[in-house]
Amino acid sequence: MEDRNPSLAGKTALVTGAGKRVGRAVALALAGQGARVMVHYNRSEREAAEVCDEIRGSGGSAWPVQGDLGEAGQVERVFRDAVAQGGRIDVLINSASIFNQDTIWNMTEESVLPNLRIHAMAPLALARAMAAQGGEGHIVNLLDTRVTMYDREHASYHISKRVLLTLTRMLALELAPKIVVNAIAPGLILPPAGEDESYLQKLVYTNPLKRHGGPQDIVDAVLFLVGSRFITGQILYVDGGYHMKGHTYD
Repeated sequence: MEDRNPSLAGKTALVTGAGKRVGRAVALALAGQGARVMVHYNRSEREAAEVCDEIRGSGGSAWPVQGDLGEAGQVERVFRDAVAQGGRIDVLINSASIFNQDTIWNMTEESVLPNLRIHAMAPLALARAMAAQGGEGHIVNLLDTRVTMYDREHASYHISKRVLLTLTRMLALELAPKIVVNAIAPGLILPPAGEDESYLQKLVYTNPLKRHGGPQDIVDAVLFLVGSRFITGQILYVDGGYHMKGHTYD
């Protein structure tokens, strides 16, 4: 059996976007380490229920929590619902994401604002709610390795993840010393919806390791960060070295 992290046993974790993809893998892993898991979802009710069933089937505790993080009023409700079911939130993983295509030439307020709400304002609101509880905790935000460079095909997404990068560092300062705040910036981990592994394989040349990762690589990074007592304000790039290619914003 996998060794458990004693720092997570009996703690409550809220994982946003936990019904699918990386969020799902993180939720299952935290439960495997002994945490009670709040499985947040928006539209993926069936998938979130399956995650909860899998956790419970393995002897863990999990509850689904529904809410549209693009709606400000629902963000606070998600946190309240999570606390009502699982108690004080000790670990917050901001994984929920959208990924729409646009460029600087055709982006609009209607395309930018949902990205900012889900990728930046919702994590901020959840972090403030967590801090208001008092006590210690861990926050991990999911970024994107391209925050150091430029993703011209996903301008609204790119802008919002850049905001979350800055918020990560601001929150690390503001919430210290009780709450540590870090981020993970994934690279080639999962293909976009509708694509298969061949999509990733065609892009392995873009990083120094010449391969792609998988959800377990993100899980390992999350478990490392939530188990640490002396790391805050850190951005951990899980990208095969892609981020070393260049820094657009330097």
